[in-house]
Amino acid sequence: MSRYVERFNVVERVLHWTLVVAFFILVLTGLGLYARTFFGYFDFFGGPRQGILFHKWAGVVFFTSSLLLALSHLKELFTFDQDDVLWLKKLGGYLSKEHEDIPQGKFNCGQKLFGIFSLVGTLVMGITGIIIWDPAAFGRGLTQFSLMLHALFFTLFMVGAVVHIYLTTLGNPGTLSSMLYGHVTKTWAKAHAVKWYRKVQKG
Repeated sequence: MSRYVERFNVVERVLHWTLVVAFFILVLTGLGLYARTFFGYFDFFGGPRQGILFHKWAGVVFFTSSLLLALSHLKELFTFDQDDVLWLKKLGGYLSKEHEDIPQGKFNCGQKLFGIFSLVGTLVMGITGIIIWDPAAFGRGLTQFSLMLHALFFTLFMVGAVVHIYLTTLGNPGTLSSMLYGHVTKTWAKAHAVKWYRKVQKG
């Protein structure tokens, strides 16, 4: 009997890693646009002009892959129950020294909220990105407002990415294998997503 259970299929993993690569290209080129301190980052892409071009097209890839990934889990992201409320009240037990079992589905409440934020952020970044791409077509006021929103969500995405990377690696060992190989151990599933695990076992 296998000690593993499938958590993400090939399509979900390809979308996730496409999104990750696009995200880091956006970060490097975005920092070059954000402040002169990081202007040298454009050298990784052949100069400022090419760096901006990379930023625009990486944005299209990020928008598409992030949106498809969110849509593939839309029902799970927007389904909350009393266990999610309890998880939220106790902040997942991350600030407690004692372990607490709070039954969760495929995604815990924190992951659902991060997923919803990512969906909203992707839409905001996509819409504002289109406006910034061709400012002459939208006017100065709307372009400046879009620049402000774009920078705000860029910062929020950076903070979210740091937390996400920590919680899927050092914070919760065994989680990363679900995106590398598609599966997690049954021990991990029982500890982190027992309601989802029971559902999978029933078939």
